[in-house]
Amino acid sequence: MCVFRRLVTWLLLSVAVSGQFRRPSSKPSSRFTGIFSLDNGLQSVCLGNVLRLTLDKTLAVGSQLEIDAIDGTDIIPLSHTLAAQCGYSIESDPWGTTKVFASLLGCYVDNQADVVFTFGLRLRLYGDGLSEQVEHDVTETCSYSPWASREILCDRNYMEVHDSWENAIPDVCHFKMYFFIHVEWLHFLSVATISFPPQAAVAPNGIWKMTFHTPDPKVMLLADAQRAGYGAMMTQTRLVIRSPYNMAETYSVEVAGVPMEVFSVSTYYKIGSLIVDSAAACPTGGVVFTEKVITWHVPRRITPLISSAVKILETHMGIYGQRLDKTKMAARHYKLSVTESHVVIEIPVGSPDGYYKSHAPDYAYHITYTVEPMLELLWRAENTQADTRYKVLFPITTPLMPRPPHVIDNTVHEQRVFDILLGIFLHDVELMNITFTTRVLTVAECNARGFDVQEHHFANGSKTFSIRVPFSDELVLKRNPDPLTTVYFLPLVFGLLVLPDQTPFPHPAELEASREDVAASSVLVLPTITGRCDQENFYFSVKYGSQQDNFQTMMLHAGSWRELDIELANLYSLTGNGTHFSITVPFTAPAAAFELVNFKSIRARVDLLLLEMPNMWQLDDLSLACYFPLTTTECYANGTVTALAVKVESVSNLNPEYLTLRDQSCKPAFSNDRFAFFSFKLNSCGTTRTVRLLLGLMTYQHTISCYYLLNYTKTMAFRASPRSTNPVADPGVGHLVVQIRLSQDSSYALFYQSEDYPVEKYLRQPLYFEVELMQSTDPKIEVVLENCWATLHKDRTSLPSWDLIIDSCENPDDLYLTVFHPVVAYTRIQVPAHIKRFSIKMFTFTKDDAVLKEQLFVHCDAVLCDTTKPDGICSGQCPNALSYANSLRPTGSKRGMVPLSYFWPLMALISVLQTLKLVSALVLGLRAADASQYKTQISSGPVLLSDSNLF
Repeated sequence: MCVFRRLVTWLLLSVAVSGQFRRPSSKPSSRFTGIFSLDNGLQSVCLGNVLRLTLDKTLAVGSQLEIDAIDGTDIIPLSHTLAAQCGYSIESDPWGTTKVFASLLGCYVDNQADVVFTFGLRLRLYGDGLSEQVEHDVTETCSYSPWASREILCDRNYMEVHDSWENAIPDVCHFKMYFFIHVEWLHFLSVATISFPPQAAVAPNGIWKMTFHTPDPKVMLLADAQRAGYGAMMTQTRLVIRSPYNMAETYSVEVAGVPMEVFSVSTYYKIGSLIVDSAAACPTGGVVFTEKVITWHVPRRITPLISSAVKILETHMGIYGQRLDKTKMAARHYKLSVTESHVVIEIPVGSPDGYYKSHAPDYAYHITYTVEPMLELLWRAENTQADTRYKVLFPITTPLMPRPPHVIDNTVHEQRVFDILLGIFLHDVELMNITFTTRVLTVAECNARGFDVQEHHFANGSKTFSIRVPFSDELVLKRNPDPLTTVYFLPLVFGLLVLPDQTPFPHPAELEASREDVAASSVLVLPTITGRCDQENFYFSVKYGSQQDNFQTMMLHAGSWRELDIELANLYSLTGNGTHFSITVPFTAPAAAFELVNFKSIRARVDLLLLEMPNMWQLDDLSLACYFPLTTTECYANGTVTALAVKVESVSNLNPEYLTLRDQSCKPAFSNDRFAFFSFKLNSCGTTRTVRLLLGLMTYQHTISCYYLLNYTKTMAFRASPRSTNPVADPGVGHLVVQIRLSQDSSYALFYQSEDYPVEKYLRQPLYFEVELMQSTDPKIEVVLENCWATLHKDRTSLPSWDLIIDSCENPDDLYLTVFHPVVAYTRIQVPAHIKRFSIKMFTFTKDDAVLKEQLFVHCDAVLCDTTKPDGICSGQCPNALSYANSLRPTGSKRGMVPLSYFWPLMALISVLQTLKLVSALVLGLRAADASQYKTQISSGPVLLSDSNLF
């Protein structure tokens, strides 16, 4: 009997579903109003439950693209909002190659029995590269069967879940009620349990209302849910629910360390007491980067979707929605593995399925790599035979990777031409101009001048640039360091451009080449210096060479260069003839610099230099250093000590006259500008036994030691006293750097710079903040956000204000809880404890449904904790966060959140503006008042509201 009642329920559903979706009155034609065909730039492929349409860059021709859905005679433009609501997404690389993905159960699709699906799309191209708009009408048909009991699709801009009607059959055997149903020409009389909602609340397609679990229940009629941006419809065999990301009724959770966005909804139907519980959970993170490998983690057991143990029946990896077999995965070195907690995909950076892109932040060359893997799972709950197919399309872009260009100097001096190679760059970098010392030349102007600028391409798509500049060109600088040599110097700056975003960046280079004049060297013999030492003197000999004595001899004398004039020649006994001259320099002379003094010797040095006049070319030089015997300390048996203090080169400002012994009344018996001589008794001048006597002034210190043999032994007694207190360290003063930045998305890979503001954000769109301790690698320090709040004014104490973080946890009174994001170590992050990440939903302050002021500021108190003393606030970032997340939130809110339906399509602008000179780092002077923590304050803002409409 119960089986018969189920049959009646199915008949009721058939009545309700028939006529739910209006099929196109006439199928779109396969005509192209443009000049291209499917074989020339357009390709389509059916990939399971989605269709992928690819437009090659040769078709787009750098133009802008808009897409319409063709529904019979109606043309519906697919805006960003409508695309997310109806199951369409678009992805384009920077060079125009575009991929359009469409769900088979999306809007404006001709659905034949949930098996055959026909799409009609119009592609409209326009822009500077086209004289007029070009249109392409495309009709494509896909088949897909069989469906799993539940299928979940995570695309770029939406989450979709659809269930078989088998999941919606209620237990109708608990009480009876008679009714009569007419289905066209059939009449049935049966017994079933059916309760109808009020007719005024019944939606035309059979869906009465929807209850969103956020996790608190929020009830909407179908029309209200659709106006909010959700998609809901019934097909012949399935219920389809679709939600864009970052909706007010979605929420974020962490599953096995991976951030996920979730929506959960119960759908009620006007036909009988039918309820279908639907849920989708899509990853928004879980990616770890190295220089060589991208690793993507997806939870093996997605708890928002699974209430019992499950068995994974199938695992598939793909790229851009298309599955890859094991052969292709092995050829590309892709890996798909399943651990106890995760399904893991590994992709080498640089695989042919992705693409590299050049960037130039802060005028420095960087690259990123982008690829879109797909993960598809099929699992079955152990307590049922119902299967779930789970598919995720997940575009990944690596963080910025620095690639500073290299300048390779291939110059062959004999050819008298600078030969330079600059690279390596990606294909999207162009050389625009080169800046020389006196002018800027374009590439065309360089080639016209004869500089031969060329571009060289490689098989992997990279490129280099080369340029050849003759030594003889007037832009090359020249100088002669000596009569035989010419040095050619070429400073230049390459002006480069990143396409297609037209980002300029420079790269400087300096090249130098020298050539010896071979003709001059065959007739010119340069003068030379030779030297030696004995126990008392330096001996130098200078040979004239072919130019006789047509040069100047310079000597480093008393710390400065001085010409060897008649005075110095007489002082140092100069002798000579027609070929050379010689001088003798005592090691104690002013020309000798004292480098090092030992107990029995001294090291002295004399410097000579030969210069050609008037060009001041250096012809030859010699720096001769030797050790000479010198006794600095003598100890006599009668207890008298003599000591010689010597002024060395390293303490050039020392005046020996002011040297004293330990007893400052003991002054030198003799002194001059280089020596100080002391003579004293051992029982005077502060001499102590077993302790060396110090001779010093300011930075100069010399130890005088005398050793005597004793012929008797003396015993001494001593005792030790215990310490009254243990030694303690005084509080110190230091500087730490704390910065707060706004990330462009939840990957925390790219951050907004000062020139990016104001940044446009939708109301309730997540804002991702990162607080980081800079210039420290101490793993014992952890950053904890104690309190964060928002205000209307820059003054952090101004009112009104709204708490975002209280005592290191989310504000439990907030309808939209602050979300903390995990931090894992990778190339940029060495100590994860030095970084805290959180996100909030974009909001504004209101009063009586009016915006108080079109801006807000965010402030935080950050605490730097000693992790070896985890107590109080230093116990970590919200240790009781789980209790907040699972508790029921109040219905009221002090924040003054503006309802989306009230201001639609209102949007907001956010500008993260730092409090010190518009930079993103705040330098703080901190005093250690507590051994376990430091505390500082940081702020950001303002946030501005705008009434602009966004696509």
